[in-house]
Amino acid sequence: MKKKSGKILVIDDDEDILQAARLLLKQHVSQVNTEKTPGSIPTLLKNDSYDVIFLDMNFAKGATSGKEGFQWLDKILELDPSAVVVLITAYGDVEMAVKAIKEGATDFILKPWQNERLIATLSAAMNLRKSRTEAKSLRSKQKQLSQDLDQPFHEFIGKSPAIQRVFSDIQKVAQTEANVLILGENGTGKELVARELHRQSLRAGEIFISVDMGALSETLFESELFGHTKGAFTDAKDDRAGRFEIASGGSLFLDEIGNLPLTLQAKLLTVIENRKVTRLGSNKVIEIDVRLICATNMNIHEMVADNRFRQDLLYRINTVEIRIPPLRERIEDIPLLVEHFLNIYSKKYNKPISKISPSTMKRLEKYKWPGNVRELQHALERAVIMSESRTLQPSDFFFSTSESKGNSLAYKDFNLSGLEKLAIRKALDKHDGNISNTAKELGISRASLYRRMEKYGL
Repeated sequence: MKKKSGKILVIDDDEDILQAARLLLKQHVSQVNTEKTPGSIPTLLKNDSYDVIFLDMNFAKGATSGKEGFQWLDKILELDPSAVVVLITAYGDVEMAVKAIKEGATDFILKPWQNERLIATLSAAMNLRKSRTEAKSLRSKQKQLSQDLDQPFHEFIGKSPAIQRVFSDIQKVAQTEANVLILGENGTGKELVARELHRQSLRAGEIFISVDMGALSETLFESELFGHTKGAFTDAKDDRAGRFEIASGGSLFLDEIGNLPLTLQAKLLTVIENRKVTRLGSNKVIEIDVRLICATNMNIHEMVADNRFRQDLLYRINTVEIRIPPLRERIEDIPLLVEHFLNIYSKKYNKPISKISPSTMKRLEKYKWPGNVRELQHALERAVIMSESRTLQPSDFFFSTSESKGNSLAYKDFNLSGLEKLAIRKALDKHDGNISNTAKELGISRASLYRRMEKYGL
């Protein structure tokens, strides 16, 4: 049996009317309140809210004009603009009904009413109230979201001098058209910086496109970035715009650009210099206008010295460089980050965890965090899921007993997935986040390494 819901207020000076309304409506809603004196309306609405209000239009003895009803209708809507009010009267006509709707009433009922008509009116009014409530909630959420988005660096957590320098660099360069190269280890938040640069730029109202260069195979590189025409290659079943073309007018973020082979670096350089692309299978030149933001976790200047990255391409992409510090260089931000992630995941998993013990915090601050903020985030998420207390303890994290000999988090069992994750994490740490060297050390391809890093959140 469907549970009744809804709270109704009926205001009429006739006790018989109130009794009849109460007996009929309580069969369909969970609560029916009645009131003989309209002067009580402000107090009633201050202390409670109602899904539907049935309001008589005449209260003074002998009154038939409906003037009082319209006055109280205005008062109700002043107190609760989303109120759903149905006017009731024994002296109605078409003109009065039209005026009632214009004044803000939802409907108009004549006394004596037909029960079926009253219940149909109630149902429609309840649905309207629900819609208004949902719309109001949505507007509130959108307003809050807009306010959050308007806050500079709303996605960044930190007060350390190191991260404040990043904020300062972003503010200095964001509103220029300068190409920016973001340098930082995995998990430091390079894409967050790119998105903040776009959000504070003159192109903020245009599109932001992100491309993971490390995940692009050589065969798909031109198709993905420059687009293709139907029939340009076997699987090209339709014309398709490339990322440069789609991002035109906005910002294009090329992540992990250090993984790009030299042959493809030359093609990218040509497009950046000419600001034009040609789709695969076409001779038509398409002009593009993008703000280019690139990022890498590799030592790109060393790569230039070793002839693994084109110097002329580096000049094009790094008009300004922004270096994001690893988490071990901003230890004072760890308590803020922990509080932030703890709040998120305790709500997400409905766990009553609000604190972290001092000893646990000290261990988190001592750990080197090779996976940086991303690793801390996943460590907090797992701890919240597995913890059985209201305060996170060291046992809720995978701390090794020999932190001084490597200062690492370690798994306490021999689960293969856990061991693989640990091996990847240690290899990344050994090679300072260099993807190519890490993949070589592990005996897998770069693409395989990226898949596993995504799988384990590294």
